[in-house]
Amino acid sequence: MTYRPFDLSGKVALITGGNSGIGLGMARALAEAGADIAIWGSNAAKNAAALESLKPFGVRLHALACDISDEAAVERAFAETVAQLGRVDACFANAGTYGHAARFTALETAEWQRVMRINLDGAFFTLRAAARHMAERGGGGSLVATASLAAIEGAARNAHYGATKGALVAMIRALAVEMARHGIRANAILPGWIETAMTAGNVADERFSGAVLPRIPARRWGQPADFGGIAVYLASEASAYHSGDCLVIDGGYSLF
Repeated sequence: MTYRPFDLSGKVALITGGNSGIGLGMARALAEAGADIAIWGSNAAKNAAALESLKPFGVRLHALACDISDEAAVERAFAETVAQLGRVDACFANAGTYGHAARFTALETAEWQRVMRINLDGAFFTLRAAARHMAERGGGGSLVATASLAAIEGAARNAHYGATKGALVAMIRALAVEMARHGIRANAILPGWIETAMTAGNVADERFSGAVLPRIPARRWGQPADFGGIAVYLASEASAYHSGDCLVIDGGYSLF
C-alpha cells in the first residue's frame, strides 16, 4: 500500500520559474504525485512547452507569463491562478536570476538592484500573496523558497546574489514563526551545483568543472529531477510538522 501522506490529489501547487530547470523538476514530481500545477514564467513559449510535458500526468494545468519583480503583476497572476484552479496549497518561490560576477568594490548599483528585484522582491511578492490567500482560506499550506548555498557560504564576486539568498532564508524563518498560527509552514531549499540552463557555462568550462566536481562527494552535477522528492515532501502532509528549515540538496558539496 502506498504511503498516503505523499498523495497530493486535490492539492494545488504553484511554482514560479517552473518552466525549466529546478522548477520544472519540482513541477513534474508534484504532478506525478497528483497535484494540480500552476507555472509562472516570463517566457510564454517555455511555459507552453512545460505544460505539454506535464500533460501525461492527467492533472489540471495552468501557466502564466509573469514578471515576479512587478508587484501588481504578481497580484494579478495570483488572483488568476486561484480563479483557474480554485486554491493554492503549496507555493514554491523558485524563480530567480544569477548575479553578473563583479568585485564588490566594482559592483554597480544597477546590478545590485536588478538582482534584488528578482531574487528578493519577487519572492516577497509571491510568498506574501500566497500567505494572504492561505490565511484567509484556512486549512494551512506550505511556503517554500529556493535559496542557494550562497546563503550560507561566501560567494566571492557575487555578494549581491548571496545577499538575496541569505535574506530569503531569514524571511522563511520569520514566516515559519509568524504563519504557524494559521497552520502554514515555511521552508527553504538550498541547491548546490545543479546542471541547468543558468549554470551551463560553468558546467561546460573544463577548468571550472575540474575544480568543482572533485569536491562533490556524489561525483556528479545535480539534476532538476533531484528536487522532485523534496518538493513532494514539502507540499504533502508528511511535512506537516516541519517548518523553518534550510534543506540543503548538494550531493554533499558543503560538507567536503
